[in-house]
Amino acid sequence: MPPATTRIKPEPRQSRPVQVAEAIKEWVVDEGLQAGDRLPSEPELIARFAMAKGTIREAMRILEAQGLIKTRTGPGGGSFVHEVSKERARALLGNYFYFQNLTIADIYQLRRALEPELAASLAGQLSDEALEELHAILATYPDAATSPEEEREQHIASLNFHKVLAVQSGNKLLGFMIDFMANMLSDLTVYRRLYEPPNVELWAKGRAYQARLIEALRHGQAGEARRVMAEHMQTAQSLMEAQEAEMQRGFISE
Repeated sequence: MPPATTRIKPEPRQSRPVQVAEAIKEWVVDEGLQAGDRLPSEPELIARFAMAKGTIREAMRILEAQGLIKTRTGPGGGSFVHEVSKERARALLGNYFYFQNLTIADIYQLRRALEPELAASLAGQLSDEALEELHAILATYPDAATSPEEEREQHIASLNFHKVLAVQSGNKLLGFMIDFMANMLSDLTVYRRLYEPPNVELWAKGRAYQARLIEALRHGQAGEARRVMAEHMQTAQSLMEAQEAEMQRGFISE
């Protein structure tokens, strides 16, 4: 018995292969397919979506480029549902925001809203290993940087502190968003050279907040963890925006 034809709902300004790719994704969800499940063969897809071979092949290439399917050749080969990795999702989203001219204020508006709540939710929940990992990160910048290169490395390491907390979140969406923002801020710092000149105040206050935060997390003090993280985010935003302004003044004077 031939497969039922799936009606494709066209979207404005979408090419036919893109429409088919979206229809295939909807069908995968409707069927409850999981990572590793085999997709129908090309002739079956042609019949199901009532499209030409070239359109189906281009739709499959689109899905593979998005990381949503994986094609294998040889015995047992075919097209299979593929789970998009966090790294790939982060890279694709980062590519979008690369062209949106994000500011320090844009990123910290979200950080101020989300990270205090993450900290409160993790109070008393972290394992000894996770707490030790946070301590180990602090140990990588015990003293203020003495060069722009050292400042850059310390800044990236400091953001890794927040990425470790993001991994510990039981809320996958919250964890992903905080991890993504830490990566965006790290990239922003590097390509806008916001690590020049070294900022002793940013290092001292950031490290002090993080040390206090570890203790609040260790002792299950949710309110204190929320308060410390909120202060940390507010202070970091002010100092980073001042650093950005300092860099802009440097460009003007040059």
